[in-house]
Amino acid sequence: MKATRPRLQPLCAATLAVLAACPVYAVETPLTFPAAAEVTASQSQPMTTYDLAIGPFRDGALQVRAVEGAVDQTAWRLGAEGLGTLEILAPLRKQLLDQGFTTLFECQNEGCGGYDFRYANDVLAEPDMHVDLGDFRYFAAERAGASGPVYVALLVSRSAHDGFVQVTRIGPDVPAPDSLTTSTKSPQQLAVAPPVAALAPTAAPSDTEGKLASGQPAVLDGLVFPPGSADLADGEYPALVALADWLRADPARKALLVGHTDASGTQAANLRLSKARAESVRQRLISVLAVDPSQVSADGAGFLAPRASNATEDGRRQNRRVEVITTSTPATSQ
Repeated sequence: MKATRPRLQPLCAATLAVLAACPVYAVETPLTFPAAAEVTASQSQPMTTYDLAIGPFRDGALQVRAVEGAVDQTAWRLGAEGLGTLEILAPLRKQLLDQGFTTLFECQNEGCGGYDFRYANDVLAEPDMHVDLGDFRYFAAERAGASGPVYVALLVSRSAHDGFVQVTRIGPDVPAPDSLTTSTKSPQQLAVAPPVAALAPTAAPSDTEGKLASGQPAVLDGLVFPPGSADLADGEYPALVALADWLRADPARKALLVGHTDASGTQAANLRLSKARAESVRQRLISVLAVDPSQVSADGAGFLAPRASNATEDGRRQNRRVEVITTSTPATSQ
């Protein structure tokens, strides 16, 4: 079961030149990255209770500790071609340990719980914080602070050419706003990921009923999954309404939902994600649109059936989809 997290509010969208006007809760002593870096996203929230991962995802749940304090999350992109995730993490970990932090938990890939660990954690949205599900590391630590304990979590991953680091800090104190630095003096731009609430299904639905009647697969256009989640976001989805109408019109009709992903990460992780998203759509059809559970099933294909190139962001977006295909006989599906 996925742990409940507080909804974080985005920091003011600005360059670092005016960042002093924004509240930032960060590590007391600046961290120096092993390569030139830039901020890609940041969000924060004042005093709250936060579930900090202190163990792997196991037996259906993430092992967490409920900690209290102001929460700050910042994602950094590093020009780290040639550096592995350990080479990125190790110097940051050493700096924290030198500051007096003690390790709470450290893991890598499947040792963390793989896909389940990543999606049960608060992670800033792609592409600002990219996580390769087959190549990531996590480190959490704590230390005593003047007004109470301070906690820091590092999530490190990389793409083909860049490294990515998310720094999460939870604590009662508000240090100076320039408390994170990089190994260069080049300007860094701060970009804020759009909140999920700003997303809405706006694409026009495809001719779902016509394609199903002819035995063709139909893409369920306009579905929205919040970043880092396999759960379908709340909203009205015309493609799902059309599918529900088609199924309810004939109890003998049956359909299979198939989830698809882009090619980021391993096939095993993408297979789990694609199936989980298809199942989320199935549950929406059953619980909200009154479809008989026996009429609809769910499965996943991972990245094995792309409909566009994975070399571009637009192509990857098209590949992240849920399709439906009829599994009833022609006599009952016409």
